[in-house]
Amino acid sequence: MPQTATKLANRSGASLGSPSGSDQLNLLEIEVIDLFVNAVKTLGFPKSVGEIYGLLFISKEALPLDTLVDRLQISKGSASQGLRLLRSLNAVTSIYVAGDRRDHFVAETQLKKLAAGFIREELEPHISSGADRIARLKQNLAEMAEATPSTDSAFYEEQIDQLERWNTKGRRLLPLIAKFLD
Repeated sequence: MPQTATKLANRSGASLGSPSGSDQLNLLEIEVIDLFVNAVKTLGFPKSVGEIYGLLFISKEALPLDTLVDRLQISKGSASQGLRLLRSLNAVTSIYVAGDRRDHFVAETQLKKLAAGFIREELEPHISSGADRIARLKQNLAEMAEATPSTDSAFYEEQIDQLERWNTKGRRLLPLIAKFLD
């Protein structure tokens, strides 16, 4: 069992036969959660985001915040922050449950919607700000070269040009990725 899954199992006192409705996570839930924890780590997101998404993904019914906190044994603040991030990425949505005033959450399972949310919220802003930063780098290089001429200027200029080419390719690639996931 992977390390994160082992920690989750130890925290929850999991067993293979735990019913989905109990507070304890069953081994299947733990493995799915661990899968998403590892995925979000590669994207630079907090572990709790993977835990929340993983539990919602493997849950048959929508879950309220308090249930996420209890089942995952995470703080309410961490759960709230994780849900906010997942909502901004369109990875989870809240749904109405008759007779219950709390928000209940379900995982988005369509890859296109997940990728589109990630591209819109995480990649596009970085690529857009990259163009501004490259312009500032060019300005800084020009000012530096003017103040103190150096043989390094040609090297720096080539490196900045490379960054600009990467940024241009990134801007072209994002719509293709979105279209590919259609």
